[in-house]
Amino acid sequence: MPYRRTPRVQARLDAQRELLLEAAVRLLAERGYAGCSVAAVAAEAGVATGSVYRHFPSKAELVAELFRRVVEREVAAVEQASTSASGVTERVTAVIETFASRALKTPRLAYALLAEPVDAPVEQQRLVFRQAFRDVVAERITEGVTAGVLPPQDASISAAALVGAIAEVMIGPLTAESADADVIPALCTFAAQALGGGAPPPRTPTTNPVTGDSDATHA
Repeated sequence: MPYRRTPRVQARLDAQRELLLEAAVRLLAERGYAGCSVAAVAAEAGVATGSVYRHFPSKAELVAELFRRVVEREVAAVEQASTSASGVTERVTAVIETFASRALKTPRLAYALLAEPVDAPVEQQRLVFRQAFRDVVAERITEGVTAGVLPPQDASISAAALVGAIAEVMIGPLTAESADADVIPALCTFAAQALGGGAPPPRTPTTNPVTGDSDATHA
C-alpha cells in the first residue's frame, strides 16, 4: 500500500513551507536575488538545508514561488487602488502611484521584481507580473476611452508602453541611496499626458513614501 500523508503530517509540511517562504521574502528584501541562496534561506528559517530542498528542488523554484506570491499581492493592491479612485484619469494614476510608492518602501525587493538578473523560472514570473500590471492599466484606459475622457487608442499597447516606462524610470530610484520625492507625481503627470487625459488634478497632502513626512504632491 502506498504511503499516504496524514493530515497532521501535511499540516506540518505546509507550515514549514510557509516558514521558508517568509524567510525567503525577508532575504529578498534585504539582499536581493543574488543573496537569497538555499543555504541562506535555511539559516534564516532555522532549518536544515535539506528541509528547503524537500519543498523546492532549487533556488530558482523557491524564488519563482516567492515571486508568484508577491506578484499576486502587488497586483491586488494596485487593482484595489485603481477601482477606488473617483475619476477615470485618477484611476490610471492611482495604479502608478500605488505601485511606485510601495516599491520605494521596499526598494531591494522591488528591484528584484523588476530588473535584477535572475534564472529562467523566475524571469517567467517577472513576465507574468508585468502582464498582470499591464492588464490592470489597460482596463482603466479602456474605461477612459469608453467614457470619452481619453482619446481612442489601443489600450493594450498604451498600457504596455506605460508599464515599460514606469519600470525603466523606477530602476534609478530603487538603486539610489535616497529617491527623488518628485518621481511619483512626475510619473503620474507623464502617464496622464501620454494617454491624452491632461495633467492629473492636484492631490491632497499625503505621507511621502521616501521621507515619511507629510507633503503636498505637485500635479
